[in-house]
Amino acid sequence: MKQVYPTFILNLEDGSAHPFLVCVPDMEIWTEGDTFADAIEMARDAIGLTGISMEDNGESLPVPSQQQAAVEKMKESAGGLDFSDAILTYVDVDFSEYRKKIDTRTVRRNVALPSWLNYEAEHAGINVSRVLQEALMDVLNVKRSI
Repeated sequence: MKQVYPTFILNLEDGSAHPFLVCVPDMEIWTEGDTFADAIEMARDAIGLTGISMEDNGESLPVPSQQQAAVEKMKESAGGLDFSDAILTYVDVDFSEYRKKIDTRTVRRNVALPSWLNYEAEHAGINVSRVLQEALMDVLNVKRSI
């Protein structure tokens, strides 16, 4: 299921290590980022993790607020921080896809190798499964998630 949550990003402009403060009021999430793009990715990751944790605990995902309601929730949860200069953006998360990406369970696959190649790999102490994983990630141009 895909949802889009209103997200507030504030550039602290104070020289801190993580100058972008992020709040997703519908899920009571606070996170931060090094750049604006990083802040959005951190928000997406936090929303994804929070959402699948809620699903695993049998809780319903919160319904995304409309803009004005999101602004009101932000004001309530800001705890004295001035978010009047914050940027309101919307971050989408496909919870089904996110769950697949962070799933680190192994899956057994049968792979056919020539006998001589298997012999060489065994004698070299090579973990064929690991080499296959690394080669697939390289060919697919993807990185290991989490």
